Amino acid sequence: MPALLPPLFPDREVLKRKFDRSVSLLAWAYNEEENVEDFVRRAIALLEANVEEFELVIVDDGSRDQTPVILARLCKEFPSLRVVTNEVNRQVNYSWRRAIQSAQKDYLFWQTLDWSYDISRLREFLELLRTYTVVAGVRRAPVAQATYFSRWLESIFQLFNHKHLTKRSDTVSKALISVCNYCLIRCLFGVPISDYMNVMFIPTKLIQELKIESRGSFPEGLIKLYWLGHTFVEAPISFLPRRLGEAKGTRFLALYKAITDVITLWFKWVVLNQFSQKKPAPVRRFDPSDWDVTFPETTAPKQLPHVGGLFPPASGGKI
Repeated sequence: MPALLPPLFPDREVLKRKFDRSVSLLAWAYNEEENVEDFVRRAIALLEANVEEFELVIVDDGSRDQTPVILARLCKEFPSLRVVTNEVNRQVNYSWRRAIQSAQKDYLFWQTLDWSYDISRLREFLELLRTYTVVAGVRRAPVAQATYFSRWLESIFQLFNHKHLTKRSDTVSKALISVCNYCLIRCLFGVPISDYMNVMFIPTKLIQELKIESRGSFPEGLIKLYWLGHTFVEAPISFLPRRLGEAKGTRFLALYKAITDVITLWFKWVVLNQFSQKKPAPVRRFDPSDWDVTFPETTAPKQLPHVGGLFPPASGGKI
């Protein structure tokens, strides 16, 4: 049996104080007039409660509704809000990269305009950045089984069962796309993280210096940071269904770009070995007992310091 890991928060008193490093919250908007004002007020309230110094950066991706007008008004009310404008719609990947390059604080993370991810435990996520390079959100509990084969089967069952799918995205069809994308990326790139399309908390300069080659919603930053040897810790960040507006991530063009990225970059980085500096670092997998949290779709064990995700850990890559 591996040794039990130390507690994530040995001194919980520190969590009662605001995070003392500066933080950028990033978002991007395309025709989000129904969501944008609520998002801004909610984001700034959360940051004010948890961080001493912060900014909210929103990329307006060529919106043709009232989104720019609303943002202009809110900028006058909130000095910490900065808006970057794409003259035409450039899609999520471009807006994500532009938001990252626009960030000016020590650390950054992102959130969707429809508030798709539960970041209510923000203060805890930020505190982990003192120990780990990257905090990666996960949407489900890990799997504990005795053998490779049984763990693999149980993981497949959990990923594709109806309860998990209905909690992973707005619709079952979108959730299926998400799960299939996860399986494909995990198989081809071998990065032992339990969720690729979630919130990440990262040092700003670190991700700004990465060369991003993808065109679609592909977790290139996560893969490269893992391969470059940066430490990861997983944290529970559940999906929250969209209440207003239209989701745009599963449109045909977005899916086409994502699939093209997976195939092209796998061939380039893995087959041709053009990303040769692979030195994977430890990943501290999500353990419900660290967080006093329960995932409804699973019955999670009390202590799981080394397992989780779709496949068992790669040798040498775990804490």
